[in-house]
This record gives sequence, structure tokens and C-alpha cells, in this order.
Amino acid sequence: MFLVGELGRSMRSDGILGVGGSDQSRATAVVVASRRRWLKRRETWLVVLGVALHAVYMLSIFDIYFKTPIVHGMDPVPPRFSEPPAKRLVLLISDGLRADKFFEPDEEGKYRAPFLRNIIKNQGRWGVSHARPPTESRPGHVAIIAGFYEDPSAVTKGWKANPVEFDSVFNQSRHTFAFGSPDIIPIFCSALPHSTWNSYPHEYEDFATDASFLDEWSFDQFEGLLNRSHADPKLKELLHQDKLVVFLHLLGCDSNGHAHRPYSSIYLNNVKVVDKIAERVYHLLEDYYRDNRTSYIFTADHGMSDKGSHGDGHPTNTDTPLVAWGAGIQYPKPASGNSHSDSVTTFVDKHAHDMPTPYDWGLRRVERVDVNQADIAPLMSTLLGLPCPVNSVGNLPLGYMKLNEAEEVEAVVANTKQILNQLLRKSYIKSSNSLFFKPFKPLVHHSFSLSQIDELISAKSYEAAMKLAVDLRNLSLEGLHYFQTYDWLMLMTVITLGYTGWMIVLALHVLQCYSSLSGDLSKKEHLSVQKKDSGKVYISGCLLMAILSVLNLVEHSPPLYHAYIGMTVFLWTQIFSEYRLIRGLWKYLRERRADYFIKLLFAAAVAVVIVELLVHSFTERKLYTWFFLIAGVVASILLHFSIPWRSGIPVFVCISCWFLSVFTLMPAEIPDNNNLVVTSGAIIIVISLAAKWLGTHAEGNKFWQSITFHESRTQMCSMLYCIQIFLVGVSSVMVFLSTKHRTQNQELHSSHQFINWLVAGSSMVLPLFSANGILSRLSSIFLGFAPPFLLLSIGYEAVFYSALAVVLMAWILFENASHHSSKVKESSLSENNTEEHITIGSDERYLQLSDVRIPLVFMVLFNVAFFGTGNFASIASFEISSVYRFITIFSPFLMAALLIFKLFIPFMLVICAFSAITKLVRVPRLGCYFLVILFSDIMTIHFFFLVKNTGSWMEIGNSISHFGIVSAQVVFVLLLFALTNLYTRSIRIKPLSTSPSLKTL
Repeated sequence: MFLVGELGRSMRSDGILGVGGSDQSRATAVVVASRRRWLKRRETWLVVLGVALHAVYMLSIFDIYFKTPIVHGMDPVPPRFSEPPAKRLVLLISDGLRADKFFEPDEEGKYRAPFLRNIIKNQGRWGVSHARPPTESRPGHVAIIAGFYEDPSAVTKGWKANPVEFDSVFNQSRHTFAFGSPDIIPIFCSALPHSTWNSYPHEYEDFATDASFLDEWSFDQFEGLLNRSHADPKLKELLHQDKLVVFLHLLGCDSNGHAHRPYSSIYLNNVKVVDKIAERVYHLLEDYYRDNRTSYIFTADHGMSDKGSHGDGHPTNTDTPLVAWGAGIQYPKPASGNSHSDSVTTFVDKHAHDMPTPYDWGLRRVERVDVNQADIAPLMSTLLGLPCPVNSVGNLPLGYMKLNEAEEVEAVVANTKQILNQLLRKSYIKSSNSLFFKPFKPLVHHSFSLSQIDELISAKSYEAAMKLAVDLRNLSLEGLHYFQTYDWLMLMTVITLGYTGWMIVLALHVLQCYSSLSGDLSKKEHLSVQKKDSGKVYISGCLLMAILSVLNLVEHSPPLYHAYIGMTVFLWTQIFSEYRLIRGLWKYLRERRADYFIKLLFAAAVAVVIVELLVHSFTERKLYTWFFLIAGVVASILLHFSIPWRSGIPVFVCISCWFLSVFTLMPAEIPDNNNLVVTSGAIIIVISLAAKWLGTHAEGNKFWQSITFHESRTQMCSMLYCIQIFLVGVSSVMVFLSTKHRTQNQELHSSHQFINWLVAGSSMVLPLFSANGILSRLSSIFLGFAPPFLLLSIGYEAVFYSALAVVLMAWILFENASHHSSKVKESSLSENNTEEHITIGSDERYLQLSDVRIPLVFMVLFNVAFFGTGNFASIASFEISSVYRFITIFSPFLMAALLIFKLFIPFMLVICAFSAITKLVRVPRLGCYFLVILFSDIMTIHFFFLVKNTGSWMEIGNSISHFGIVSAQVVFVLLLFALTNLYTRSIRIKPLSTSPSLKTL
């Protein structure tokens, strides 16, 4: 602060983000050099703090909304049956099978699952099982087998490892036999001693082939097991024990849905394959045991959207088929009233379930019983006479079970006690660690309710006992939700204060280091006193942090709670340590005239409107269309007054903005269009040729000197340019060849794969050796990232790449015109006026209020790069077929890396243009970037308040993903800012010189 003050005394000051000047003296030069070192250290500290803060605060989502529901220490509660309804149970899960594709007829009017339809009509029960987002394979299987909705922190382990070990139906069984995918089977069986399991290699999951053979593999493994038992007495004895579970995971529909879409003949034929496997399993076991003591359950973990993806809460992803038959299962009943009967009142996906069964399903006369996906676990446990999994939150669907009245009550009571035990355990844990514990009042006297239920059962008042048990179960589920959100208010308050404090710290830093405000205030402040007072503030902050840390330790709070509170206290301590600066700022504002506040309020209003536009654009992409339509007109009008009208620049800027506006009207689900991708390669080449022509013919023109000036050898650059054009052409050809070959031969040719990787990798290195002028370097970057983007494109997003690049060029032209016009005005006032701006560094000036437009425009373009070709706020928006020119063998991490890299390419173009513009208009790059962070965090805190914990899970999931995207966006931009610096740090602009007039264009 001392250095800033000393420098400020040598500068002319005219306001917040104003313009200042400095005397050319040796003393000032020394101060400037010292200030640079201090400023570099401070900026590094702020960047590190920003990354850490957003990384930690982003995790607060998991502690608030996605805290693990798993607790340990409860005793299992088996149902009090004289004999369980079934001796063994077979669970068939067809991964990725949609309910409508399973039940509806094909084009010839024939049903795809004739065996299971016969079961529905003659032997068992049916309905729709409703999954809860995220509709992924692991969460779906956890809900079915363990009875609770997956701990979302499992996503950090790729849905493959258990972040917290949990109980399941398999754990409670005497023995489990399981065969299927290597991504699912090991989750439940790898640590289970009483299990026999096997899975195929990952290499079998090839999206370029028909994956129905994976289902056949699972059946063959089980059939081989039964055949071996005839020669293995121990295995045969094991197979004839009770409480056995057989689990066949059938992955074919999921793989074929991803690769070929759920309306393709391959996917629909896979439904027939699955039905045939269910029939073969049924006959195989009935012939093997001949005791009619086997229960069968057929279902799916999630559905599949029309574009071959899943993950969100759309009904095509949440609605899955459920068919149950065999021992302990009721026979079909005729439908009464509406076409189905719900055994529970609400469903986790919150969609309308009172809709009649579609006519084309042909099942309107058979009663339908819908369930939540987690309800299947207590159903399986009760059929085998096992305790429900201790972490289950499922309600036993009595509509499926064949029990007498007394057994029904006993089953529901066991289900109720198991859920109540979880509540009591959570209440005990919280009360033993909390200093100010607030119990769940409706269940303070739960013991009395249990005693009353036992008395009613003894008196054979089963109906009254059932009602009381169901009410107690519902209250227990409410109590689980109460303790799940027990710390919600405290955490929300801490995180909100933290984000607010961070934004204030950033604002003070920008005003103190990148504006001339500090120089004016330093004339009136005594900095030595401030240092003394700051020490007291830091001591107070440390004491407060110590007290809060001790309280957290006493309450055994999670480690992240300490981090949330510690960061918040630290940030506000930093703010209070600058209280004299804040007080000086307040006095400064009170002395300003009315016109100053009008300008300030206008800039603030524009910033708020743009930030709010960005917030709402997450749910309504069409807002960008209106923005660019208006921006094109406004920018062209402003340019008309900055440069001669006969110039084509205003028209170019308007047309480019209007062209980009088209893409946010297009569907988020990108349709395949291979020819359009190839054509996009030609468009990219034409744009680069135009840029090359402009750079060649504009030399000597004073208006263009700032962006065409470079210090490189022309011959070398021309050769590099030709190589880049050639690589774009090669990538366009490879798009056509590799896609055609894969479609015809159902495989990716190894030579095509090698060329694609080689072209994509080498092209990104070449821009580093291009000419160092703004136009030359950005054109080279545009060409360098074009080949990998084309090879990762499947449709109109390839054209979007060119449209975005043209708008970025329009942005540069606008800033160049504004900058050149300001130089002309300054030259007319003072010959040395331009030099007066150079106060921060050898080639930078202080930020002015008008410079706020640079970070605001950057944020708009950055978000357009994010949402221009789809809604990436949804998990299901990623199009996996984009990577098929590089890899078709299933590899989730490599495929995800390629998809994310494709997403980052437009970002990198925007950030490169942003860096070039800060050099062009000679403003501090990090100063502008800190303003970007500040505006982004206004969005972040807005989304934090928009996060929902009521309504449909689709709405909740989207609101949380919006907050996560904006939070991560700040961190991503920091990383991309450092990465793109490799390409932009060597950019050169023409040294400062006054220009007496604007040359005619």
C-alpha cells in the first residue's frame, strides 16, 4: 500500500477507474519497479486464493445437497415370517432399457418382449420403476440392490468404487451369483466373501459393434455354472441352499443405445435378445430346481434419451420397466379405474404418474403397479425373508407380493423399523456431537408408536396396525430428510458471506492497484497508522477463527466445515484490514458531482443487465440470439462514428454478430451431418485466406498497424501458413473417410485413427511458430485448433467454430477502432497525452470506467462458447459419437477427456482474443481478468440462491449443475488463461506513437 501511495503522489487522478499521469523522474522509475514486484506477488497470491476458494466452496454443494445418506451401526430387522415366500431370487437388469421401447409394439404390430408380456398377463405383476437423477448405471444399480439413492461423491471415483461402504441385498443373502459388466459387478461383489462372480474385459465394450453379445455372455456364464454343478457336489449343495440371489447384468441395450440410438434396429433387436434371455433363464432354473420356489425380477437401471444418452431427469431416462413373477409374487389383476395402481403416493422423479397406460402398450386391462427404484430392494429382501438393507429408504410395494394380512403387516413393520433405525442412528450421532441439538420433534415419542403397533398386531387389528406403521415409516423418511439438511442454514450463510467477501477483496484490489484512486487517497491518509491498526484486525481475525475452529472440533464437524468457515473469516479479516481505504473511498464518492454518479450508475446498470442475461441464458439459450442481433446494430452504429462510413468494418461486425446469433436457435441435440462438417473445413480455409489477404494489403495503413504489426520472417510464416491450410484440408478429408468406413464396416480403421491423432496433435503446436502480430497469431491459432475440432464434430457445431472466430475478429476490430479514435482525440489535445496513460507498466495504462466493457464482452463470448452448440448444463448433452474418429473401444476417461477438450477449444479462442485485446488497448490483462472473476462470482452467488431443494429432481439437478458450472468456470478460465498464454505472450503491437490524423480506409 505504501508503494501504491508513493506512486499515486506522482500521478494525476480523476476518479474510480480513472486516468492518471506520472512525472518522468528517476525516483518514480524506482517506485514503479518496486511496485511491479509487489503487484506480481499480490496477483499470484490472489490467483492461488481464487482457485482454492472456488475449489473448496464448490464442494459445499455436496455437504448441503449431496451429503452421503449412509450411516453405520444399525441392526438389521428381518421380517417375522414362519417361512419366506421364496427360496431364491433371480434379478435381471437390462442396462439402459427404456420403458416405452420395452412395452410398445414394433412397426409390424408385434411386441418385442413376447415372453415377458405373457408373464405380465398370466403369471406376475408389472409396472414402471421410476429412477432418480443422476440416471447413470452405478446410481441405478445401487438404488435397486441397496435401496438408497447413490452418494453423488461416487462420481469422483468414476462410478466404480464405493466412497462409503454400504449394505445391500447381496450382503444379506446366503450367497450371490453375479455375471456381467466390469463396471457394475465388482461394485457389489468384489469385497463380498459369499459371492461367485465374473465379468468380461473392458475391451468387449466396443461401440462400433452390436453389443447384444454381452448379454449372451452373461447368460452363458450362468448356464455354465449350473452345468458344472452336476459334476461338483459342493457347488450343487450351495445352489440348493436358501436365500440365494442370482444377478445377471445385461449391458447390451446401454451400449447399443449410445452407439446407435434407442430407435435403431440394433437397439430394438436387443430388447428381443433380453426377453429371450429372461425366457431361457426361467426355463433353465425351473428345470433345474423343479420346486416353484424361485422369484424373478426384471427391470432396468435407467432409460435412454432419443440421442443415445442418459443422466438427467427426462422421463425417457427415469422410466424403466419392472416385471416380477414366481414364488411370492401375486398373479395379474384386472385394472380398475385408471389403468394402474400406485403403491406409494409420490415418486422420486416427480413426473405425472396418473396418466393412463398408452394404448399401444396393450396392457390397459392389466393392473399396473408403479414403484420408486429404491422400492425394489425391500421387495427382493422380503421375498427371501431377509432384512432390508440397513441403508434402504425404499417402501415395500405390497402390490407385488402374495402374502396374507398378518404377513403383510409384519413385512411393513420390518421395513418401517429399518428406516426408523437409520433416523435414530443419525439423531444419536448429531446429538452426541452438537452443542445446541434440535431433535426431530414428531418422532420424539417413537417408542410409544412401536408399542401401539405391537399391541394392534397382537389383537389382530391388522388394518389399524398397517396404517400406524405406514404413518411411522413416512415420518421416519421425513426425519431422515431433516437430519440430512440439518446443517443447511449454517453452511448457506457461511458460503454466502465467503463469496461476498471474495468479491469485495477483488473490488478493493482492482481499485487499489489498477486505478488511479489510491494516489488521490494517499495524499490524505497516514499509512503507518493503518499498518498498526491492521495488526489489531488480524489478531482479532485469528482469535475468531480459533474460537470457531474449537467449536467445530467439539462438534466433530467434517474437515471441509473448517475450510468453509476459515476462508470466510480470512476474507473478511482482509476486508477490515483495509477499512481506511474503504473509508477514504466513501469520502471520495461523497465529494463527486452528479454527472459522475450518472456515469457510474449507467455502467453498473449495463453490467447488471448483462450478468442477469447470462444467468437466465442457462435456461434460455435464445437470449443470446437477441443479444447478438442488438449488439450487431449498436456496434455498427458506434463504428460509423469512429471510422469513415465507406469502410466495410461496420457492416462486417453487424453481419458476423447476426450470423452467430443463429446458432443459439438450433436444437441442443446436434443432428449428425457429416457433409456439413466437411464443408466447414472449406469455410475455415476461406476465412483464413481473407485474414491473410487483409494482413498483406493493410500494411502501412495507420488504422491497421496495431493488429498487423509483427516482427517475423515472411518466408517462414508463409510456409507455416500453407502447412496449416493443408492440415485443415486433411482433417476435412479424414472426417469423410473415417466416418464412411466406420459406418460401412462397423469399426474404426487403424490407419485412419493414426492419421486423425497425428493431424490433431501436430496442428496445435504450429501456432507457436507463427508471426507475432495480433492478426497473424490469432489466425494461426484459429487454423491450429480447427483440425481437432473438425475431427470431434458431428454437425453444425463445426460451422459454429468459424462463426465464433469471425465474431472475435469483429470484437478486435471494434476495440481497435475505439482505441485508434481515442488516440486521435488525445493527440489533438496534447502531444504527450498518450504517454500520460502509461503508468502501470512500460506498455500499460490505468483502467478507465469505459474499460469495463472488455470483461463484460468477454464473459458473454465465453458463455456463448459454452452454450452455443448445446446445453452443457445437462449431463446428457455430451454427444459420445463425437469421439468415434479417435476411439470406439469403450474407455470412459479417454472419451470424457476428448469431449472436454472439444468443449475447451472455443474457450481458448475467446481467451486468446481477450489477451490480444488487452495488449491492443494497453490495459493490464490481469486487471481485466480480476473484473471477469468479480462479475462471474456475482453469477455464482446468484445461482447459489437459485439452487432448489424442492420440486422435481430434474429441476434440482439442473439448478445444482448451473451453480457448479459457473463455479468451475472461474477455475477453468484461470487454467485456460495460463495455457493460452503460451500462444499469446509473444504477441507484439506497434510501439506507442502519436497519430495526427486518421488515415482514410
